[in-house]
Amino acid sequence: MEILGLDIGGTGIKGAIVNTETGSLITDRQRIPTPEGSAPKDMADAISKIIDFFGYRGAIGCGFPAVIQHGIARTAANISDQWTGMNVNKFLTDLSGSPAFTLNDADAAGIAEMKFGAGREYQQGVVILLTIGTGIGSAIFSDGVLLPNTEFGHLQIRGKDAEQRASDAVRQLKEMSWRKWALALDEFLLILEGLFSPDLFVIGGGVSKKWGKVAPFLTIQTNIVPAQSLNQAGIIGAALYAQDQVNRSG
Repeated sequence: MEILGLDIGGTGIKGAIVNTETGSLITDRQRIPTPEGSAPKDMADAISKIIDFFGYRGAIGCGFPAVIQHGIARTAANISDQWTGMNVNKFLTDLSGSPAFTLNDADAAGIAEMKFGAGREYQQGVVILLTIGTGIGSAIFSDGVLLPNTEFGHLQIRGKDAEQRASDAVRQLKEMSWRKWALALDEFLLILEGLFSPDLFVIGGGVSKKWGKVAPFLTIQTNIVPAQSLNQAGIIGAALYAQDQVNRSG
């Protein structure tokens, strides 16, 4: 099946049509900057441009930077607070004229990694994916099944959210060496390791490209690997999620 996947973030809106059987993009990825302020009415214009570019009509999957419960945004991360409480599924369906299915953006990336990436050999046991960028997104799977909206980046470490200590934005802002930043990440990972005893950590986001500079300083016992889908994971996972929702309703 060919489905349009969208990955909406605080800095960019990305999309491509995905072959959900292979996990490959069958079009080039299109990206436009997120409008300043990221209010829904401004975002609608930008999202429409992505959809119209492909001339697409069909089910749409969307990774969104929020806790999403049954299509409704319960939070808003790095986007306008006007999104909180909005039915994003209905918003996108009305906008496109096609059925749209929304999930948390880190959950979307996790679905892609579990199906086609670093987690595909771990369909039994517990896998935790962390997307490390402006903040820290998370997805956790037990025997291949997603527990949505975990938001581990907001776990408290010595009085601060984990993402205020170990995000890539903090590393850059504080001009931390890779060693110093890796130790902050390790502290966070050790807490997750103690809580969930995972079989695998998958690390996504920009730091995954520099993994060789980070891995030597980690002390956790759990196997840990960089994500394989990189900046395409959110698009692929969103399309897979939409396919699953279509199959369930059909």
